[in-house]
Amino acid sequence: MKSYQVVGIGNAIVDVLSQTDDTFLDHMGIEKGIMQLIERERAETLYAAMTERTQAPGGSVANTLAGLGNLGLSTAFIERVRDDALGRFYAASMAAEGTDFVNPPVAKADLPTSRSMIFVTPDGERSMNTYLGISAELSTEDVPLEVAEHAQILFLEGYLFDKDYGKAAFLKAAQATRRGGGKAGIALSDPFCVDRHREGFRRLVSTEMDYVIGNQHEWESLYQTNLEEALRQASAECPIVVCTRSGADVVLIRGRERVEVPVHRVVPVDATGAGDQFAAGFLYGYATGQSLAVAGRMGCIAAAEVIGHFGARPESDVKALFRGHGLI
Repeated sequence: MKSYQVVGIGNAIVDVLSQTDDTFLDHMGIEKGIMQLIERERAETLYAAMTERTQAPGGSVANTLAGLGNLGLSTAFIERVRDDALGRFYAASMAAEGTDFVNPPVAKADLPTSRSMIFVTPDGERSMNTYLGISAELSTEDVPLEVAEHAQILFLEGYLFDKDYGKAAFLKAAQATRRGGGKAGIALSDPFCVDRHREGFRRLVSTEMDYVIGNQHEWESLYQTNLEEALRQASAECPIVVCTRSGADVVLIRGRERVEVPVHRVVPVDATGAGDQFAAGFLYGYATGQSLAVAGRMGCIAAAEVIGHFGARPESDVKALFRGHGLI
């Protein structure tokens, strides 16, 4: 059985992009510059209204896996797509980028492949309309034990914690990875998701996770207190705690060790994927046995690379950037 350095579980979402203008957004009732979840009928209407579409495989953990592939690690993705045009495109794209697509597209599924219709206006703002479709139905049946048990590191996407069978899938995968001697962790993903499932997240963090990545708002939401107290509680419950703060130093804590890593300030061209690529850089450091400080710096460099261009996945050789900074 093949073993992987990083196995991710997350939403498999096709990003469908189209250039447009403010008049179109107003006409279609699209709120500018934000991400909103939409239903199937609305998704079909918006998809049909798009001109000159370009497609790219998306989803938070999938973007992180693409970043890890760029860095040369062996990766696999546990997900759910339908056997339709977008699902086959997604599976082929992930495989082409070097990530093993563990589950074949599902034939005769009730729901179509998940997609996010992204309308880009001339000012660079992205208005995202996401239909979660089949990927939000991921359950324990989609988690192959032989993959999870042979993972060096498991990385979970907090968004999937919204449904009970997603929670069960996470538990199955985390326990399998740790049983096999690997490490399991999660990105909290969204403060509103944390609000909805606070007790479940707290249980997961304190009992099943070896590392947790979140931003300031997510940590404050999880423990319902200010950041310093939240991080104190988190570090008492979880072996490694990582906190990103928009534009401020990243905090990493392991037991009594605490480091603060300065972020690389760059003028963002497109902030999409910054958190996903921070996770890729950090996990590369974690997987290769680097110190907390070095892993944190790797995360910041990878995040800076992705916000310097359009798209949520790296375009440069990020490992070369690490070398340029004397990290490897």
